[in-house]
Amino acid sequence: MTDRPDLSSLPSYKAPKRSLFSARKLALMASVVAGLGAATYGFSPTHNPADLFTTPAHAQVNNEVKKVQQPVGFADIVERVKPSVISVKVNIREKVAKDDGNNDDSPFQPGSPMERFFRRFGGPDGLPPGLRGGPRGGGVVTGQGSGFFISADGYAVTNNHVVDGADKVEVTTDDGKTYSAKVIGTDPRTDLALIKVEGGSNFQFAKLSDTKPRIGDWVLAVGNPFGLGGTVTAGIVSASGRDIGNGPYDDFIQIDAPVNKGNSGGPAFDVSGEVMGVNTAIYSPSGGSVGIAFSIPAQTVKSVVAQLKDKGSVSRGWIGVQIQPVTSDIADSLGMKKAEGALVAEPQANGPAAKAGIESGDVITAVNGETVKDARELARTIGGLAPGNAVKLNVLHKGQDKTVNLTLGQLPNSLEAKADTNNDGDKGNSSRGTDVPKLGLTVAPANSVAGAGKEGVVVTEVDPKSAAAERGFKEGDVILEVAGKTVGTAGEVRDAITAARNDSKNSVLMRVKSGGSSRFVAVPLAKG
Repeated sequence: MTDRPDLSSLPSYKAPKRSLFSARKLALMASVVAGLGAATYGFSPTHNPADLFTTPAHAQVNNEVKKVQQPVGFADIVERVKPSVISVKVNIREKVAKDDGNNDDSPFQPGSPMERFFRRFGGPDGLPPGLRGGPRGGGVVTGQGSGFFISADGYAVTNNHVVDGADKVEVTTDDGKTYSAKVIGTDPRTDLALIKVEGGSNFQFAKLSDTKPRIGDWVLAVGNPFGLGGTVTAGIVSASGRDIGNGPYDDFIQIDAPVNKGNSGGPAFDVSGEVMGVNTAIYSPSGGSVGIAFSIPAQTVKSVVAQLKDKGSVSRGWIGVQIQPVTSDIADSLGMKKAEGALVAEPQANGPAAKAGIESGDVITAVNGETVKDARELARTIGGLAPGNAVKLNVLHKGQDKTVNLTLGQLPNSLEAKADTNNDGDKGNSSRGTDVPKLGLTVAPANSVAGAGKEGVVVTEVDPKSAAAERGFKEGDVILEVAGKTVGTAGEVRDAITAARNDSKNSVLMRVKSGGSSRFVAVPLAKG
């Protein structure tokens, strides 16, 4: 065995110190340092700060980031469409009249969500959203809304409630220029108005979309909320075909882009830069945006604006019927397989429908071969046709299908006053009436109750826990028909109910007159 040489005696030799890092540890650290990239330069005084962004490692990171899909932005769209949007300012001279609290100055149906929206944002003076009242009795009130150009020569769209009753209208464009404008025409039923800017030309304008938006599509709202002109907000289409109780032509697009006071009349753009709707109302328990706003669809805007531009008003087809939805209970009562169509509660005397033989209790199921889904769809379909047009209606009449041909009349511009039935007459002149078992109603012949008329039976008492109470029956209502049969006594009511039960019906259909108008009500039949 050979001994190792002893080097300790050599004068130049020094025993090596033990390294703090093994080769394996050094390799590991090298990999860590490489992973840190630019961060390691903090420990090296030999590099300039500019070198941090020129290393191969950083270049590789940049390349990887570029491959990742970037968030969607709307700047290019906004840059293109924003110049078409205007702020609308109006002056309204108040009428010298005492406010009687009857809400007569509201352009919407009393009690409807639009009317409540109108009141909430109009303040105590009942002015359109965004307006603020001065002293009553001849003062001038100013308000603000939004709108957008639809042609280069200065025609612009806004809401009816923005310019309704205005003595002076001014618009401010996106570049800050102010112009006078005049109202060409308004349509309270859809809350649209057409105005024309004076003293200018070659305006940038927006295009109304030809396609219906899909739920989930992006939407951009541009307008003048709280007087802050040129404001852009974004969201999506939340729903379509919304009925908010404003009237039979409700067909709103629901969006969640923030919309506030002053946005009224402004456009809702799609990602193609076309107007999908006109922002009109919001649902807001708090008074501010909570993500529920409603827009008038572009298709409706096109139709209305074309007529306003042509003649300053809108003419709609009219058949002269009071209609209501077909509920599942009503469908069952009529022997219908599906709850669809529009139930005729009452045809108007001498109206086109009455002249063509349509009666109370008929269900209109199609117009010109197109199925009618519900009562609102019938109203929109007929209203979209011009007066004088001949139409073919498919009608379910006493369980039988028939076809009715008629010529459309013109929808009256003002709602006719409801007849006063004087139901507040002295009910003490009548007897208590006769109970109708299983329904929770007490009735008496109408001709025995002052002010109730000569037809039907009048409801003198309603059990608050009964099915009738749940369906909205109240004292003073007059029942005209039960299961398609006219009734004049409590006995006739009982007989009609017994017949319906013997036919294995789950509910019985009644035509009821209340407050001057009639409606059909399906009341469930108790078993036994």
